[in-house]
Amino acid sequence: MAGLEGTEQPRQRVGTAPARWSPAVEDELALKALELFGDPTLGEVRLPSRPESAVAARRLTQSVVMRHWGLSERLTEHAVLLVSELVGNAVRHTGARHFGLRMLRRRGWLRIEVRDPSRGLPCLLPVREMDVSGRGLFLVDKLSDRWGVDLLARGKTTWFEMRVADR
Repeated sequence: MAGLEGTEQPRQRVGTAPARWSPAVEDELALKALELFGDPTLGEVRLPSRPESAVAARRLTQSVVMRHWGLSERLTEHAVLLVSELVGNAVRHTGARHFGLRMLRRRGWLRIEVRDPSRGLPCLLPVREMDVSGRGLFLVDKLSDRWGVDLLARGKTTWFEMRVADR
């Protein structure tokens, strides 16, 4: 996964200055993620169950939600954050080698799904002010309009939906 390591900035190449963040650099990295993993609007894409895959999932989400679907920056920020939380849960808690990411848009809604092979259900826990972890599903619950888990014959799909204004 060259160029998709756990940092948000591209790696410095030998003999060149480090690339600074810009929309053009972010677009290029999103295109690389689309080339490497596929388009999650056309079907489920598989990503390796490693922490750095959260970066790729965020880039795919940003690319699809804002650039492809043309939705608002605020909605895109929330979708990117929630994808990161669901991917983090799939990576940390399932022991899987891969997880799936899929994005759907229908009139008035967007839906993002993360599928993994574990049938262990995520738990929405009470969050206290000083907690340093365990806030993922709390954020999903607060920032999405609906969310849930669908048990499958082999694993589960954790999803969230957000209302969107159709033009």
